[in-house]
Amino acid sequence: MHKIVIKGGVPLKGEVRISGAKNAVLPLLFATLLSDGQSEICNVPALRDIDTAVALLNTLGATTERVGDCCQVNASAIQSIEAPYDLVRTMRASVLVLGPLLARCGHARVSLPGGCAIGARPIDQHLKGFEALGAKITLDHGYVEAHAERLRGAHIIFDMPTVGGTENLLMATALAEGESIIENAAREPEIVQLAEALISMGAKIEGAGTARIQIEGVSSLNPLKISVMPDRIEAGTFMIASAMTGGDILVRGAQQRDQEALLQKMAEAGVMIHPERDGLRVVGPEKLMPVDIRTSTFPGFPTDMQAQFMAMMAIADGTSRVSENVFENRFMHVCELQRLGADISIDGHSAQIHGVKQLLGAPVMATDLRASACLILAGLAADNTTEVSRIYHLDRGYERIEEKLAGLGACIERVLE
Repeated sequence: MHKIVIKGGVPLKGEVRISGAKNAVLPLLFATLLSDGQSEICNVPALRDIDTAVALLNTLGATTERVGDCCQVNASAIQSIEAPYDLVRTMRASVLVLGPLLARCGHARVSLPGGCAIGARPIDQHLKGFEALGAKITLDHGYVEAHAERLRGAHIIFDMPTVGGTENLLMATALAEGESIIENAAREPEIVQLAEALISMGAKIEGAGTARIQIEGVSSLNPLKISVMPDRIEAGTFMIASAMTGGDILVRGAQQRDQEALLQKMAEAGVMIHPERDGLRVVGPEKLMPVDIRTSTFPGFPTDMQAQFMAMMAIADGTSRVSENVFENRFMHVCELQRLGADISIDGHSAQIHGVKQLLGAPVMATDLRASACLILAGLAADNTTEVSRIYHLDRGYERIEEKLAGLGACIERVLE
């Protein structure tokens, strides 16, 4: 077991290159199941979740090979339509094989993902959509069984925007017979890239990135070849690292159009952000100002940046409030921030943060992926040494984060516990 050790107080300076987006790669990998032949996805980060997705593709009968930062997938001979519990329980996004398998094979058996540390993430909207397309859905001993000789186009209205549901239905309707419309669709940039990927494979899709997506089903799709977009959550994490340490970082790959809600709140906090040709330059202020945020679906403030932003507000000059409206249990990092000297109180789905002049290094424990990043950010700004344990969460979504931070001047290393 490893831990991250940080000696804080060093202003970060230099350039950092953002890796491919985990939340974009995963649906793209599963989209390769929609076609015969060899697909190639490049700019793929080295992450545990990617390894899990590749293992699942192999279990289904696809052949995979990693060449540099490219992942080649040949799904010509699908031999299984079952996503087993042992894989799905380690990565909820595994449920995204349901749509491609059902559309291509007419049958899929996928383990229910269950809950997770940050709260319940049910798939009822996914199943509601598949039933609208004509699939017969049954639940059997913890598995979803879906059958349909051929999916048929339908008008699907989500009760609320769902990223996974939109992705699953987008892949399924690409091979359905006739026209489908998805209303109240999620609008995240990763969904736009998935739609663009499907279009490059021969799909007919309009409206991705809006709440209404139209899909005209086709009989077959070609293999996929694409380069993955930069990870906007990783980019946001490095931007906050610069802000919290009084640094000056050029975040290469950061896209202003994908970060508007975060950038607006950082500007309110006094952070200077300058667009560059290949990214965003972020300069931390002498004094951070308090800012209130409310998480919501895109284009609102991303829940995946809530913990990191709270770490920044912990050293702001005044009182701020964070309201979490996406997941019901996403304040588990608060107790660990308090160990570092943060003054935070929780009231239901809101947290009130009274900024302190200085965080103090201490041993802390990560509870989930974004909490891991939050604690590392706090450690970078804290006095003395911070040790972050249970960093296996970190490796699910951040590629070599300690090496990238060290390249910016941080005193940080990964060591054995």
